[in-house]
Amino acid sequence: MASVFAGACGGVYASWVEPYWLKIEDITVPLSGLPPALDGFRVLQVSDLHCGPDLGPKDLRRAVDTAADLNPDLVVVTGDFVYETMDQLLLCRQELSRLVEIAPVIACLGNHDHWIGADLVTAILEESGIIVLRNESQRVSQGLWAVGLDDVWENSADLERGLSEVPPDACVILLVHEPDFADTVAQDGRVDLQVSGHSHGGQVRFPFVGPPIVPYLGRKYVSGLYQCGMMWLYVNRGLGMTRPAVRLNCRPEVTLLTLRYRQS
Repeated sequence: MASVFAGACGGVYASWVEPYWLKIEDITVPLSGLPPALDGFRVLQVSDLHCGPDLGPKDLRRAVDTAADLNPDLVVVTGDFVYETMDQLLLCRQELSRLVEIAPVIACLGNHDHWIGADLVTAILEESGIIVLRNESQRVSQGLWAVGLDDVWENSADLERGLSEVPPDACVILLVHEPDFADTVAQDGRVDLQVSGHSHGGQVRFPFVGPPIVPYLGRKYVSGLYQCGMMWLYVNRGLGMTRPAVRLNCRPEVTLLTLRYRQS
């Protein structure tokens, strides 16, 4: 009887508590390529909103309010804005517009965005004031550039094109949805920090075992901070979920990445 009760409580927790128990991850990233004047530059990352039945405007509003309190210099969103339909993204459009009031917002697309309609998702985001980079670059500040790749899963990513207009001495933050692409990026040598999502951290993580299920291109780098050669990689657990809509030992997150100048 006790085991049945414990199982029921665990199911309620994984379905109705942890999926909406937002955690702020405060991460410091030392970058030798960062201009000294930008020491302490604050980048807020959100990922995998999956606007839909399990994350609506109210849930996104809480995340945006949290982001505003952290006072970032830049906001990056690393793909998968949609889950099932475009209508669900439209319902969240007002909250997405509020992100732009906090700081400049740069985004890349994910595999779900492509499956629902990449061009339409891009148009909706740009109407909200979000800069969507699809194998493109954007100057953030003197000596600091952001590059966004299109989706790797859909064979749309072009790293060379994305970096083509970036000055050779710039510090580069790369937005790409799928984290396992980091091995390719690290070999290129021009990127200082890659930020990704996609894996959701596995959504369910068992002690000593980790997540039993992780997606294609999110199997090697699942969550947190990694060093890949000379490049850093941060993998965000995301805000939303895919079905089954449960989280266990894997809370949704908003991440504040503080960039620090490190002498070579």
